[in-house]
Amino acid sequence: MGFFDLFKRIRPPAGGSAAAPTTEARRTSPATEPPAQPQANAGDDEAAHGGVLERRERERRNARPGTRILVVDDSPTIVALLKRMLVQNHFEVLVAYDGESALEIAHRERPDLIFLDIVLPGIDGFSALRKLRRDEATRDVPIIMISGNAQATEQFYVQRIGADDFMKKPFSRAEVFSRIEHLLDEQGVPRHASRRPEVAATPR
Repeated sequence: MGFFDLFKRIRPPAGGSAAAPTTEARRTSPATEPPAQPQANAGDDEAAHGGVLERRERERRNARPGTRILVVDDSPTIVALLKRMLVQNHFEVLVAYDGESALEIAHRERPDLIFLDIVLPGIDGFSALRKLRRDEATRDVPIIMISGNAQATEQFYVQRIGADDFMKKPFSRAEVFSRIEHLLDEQGVPRHASRRPEVAATPR
């Protein structure tokens, strides 16, 4: 075999690729190594844990079980809705569908709190509120006015005559208990503004 024949046998063809890497080379090639797993940030767990604790610290205060609440509204749907929410929290619920009945029940039963609709058949909520404030038995009962009527809502803010708060329809469960919480004293008892120490007021 001549020199040129030997040279052709050992020289790689033009444009050909280099020899394939050995098995060992393929194992250590950076391109084939699995990507590094992202490391968890220790601060993330602390932040999540702290968020849970913060939410627990902000858990809503509730009136003590057995609190007696009078619900006054001419809508059976609204009455049933409020009653279900309140009973689920172990409150005792009294019901009236008009102003006259509300006055009678409030005077006789002396509830701890009253939800009073503004628009009622017979005497309206404002008239009922005035009478409740003049009655020795009910003058210190905290009262939350409720209404879905925009005009009644505006009127409430113009002439606030002894109500403790206002709740607009439609309302959520969270809002109902937020309004109650706002009226609680340190013992979890709803208080009328004149009987509620400033330190007991809960910001909303």
